Amino acid sequence: MQKGRVRGIASRGINLAFGDFGLQSLEHGWITSKQIEAARMAISRHVKRGGKLYVRIFPDKPITKKPLEVRMGKGKGAPEEYVACIQRGRILYEMEGVPKALAMEALMLAAHKMPLKTKIIVREGGYREAE
Repeated sequence: MQKGRVRGIASRGINLAFGDFGLQSLEHGWITSKQIEAARMAISRHVKRGGKLYVRIFPDKPITKKPLEVRMGKGKGAPEEYVACIQRGRILYEMEGVPKALAMEALMLAAHKMPLKTKIIVREGGYREAE
């Protein structure tokens, strides 16, 4: 697969579909599978595995690299990692079943793991408070 460019504003995956709180991208770029997993673990550890977490992105683009000290030519390198192409406005994570304060803290921890600027959004019709 070729690298391509990630530009524009997302038209799909821009609204909260499953949860009451979400982490939305404000920039475009790539997020690696390791970064997605690090943020997921940070959220689940902070809420002590309470509530429900939805990961709305999937790293399906292979990024190739050639080994160090290899001469030019001889074809494309082997896949090194997988990334998700993120456009501006895309929802990355969604949560439900946790109190608002706890959800905000957990999503802020996840935002620190992301290479893009993000913002936390809350469902407009009001969220369902967890006991």
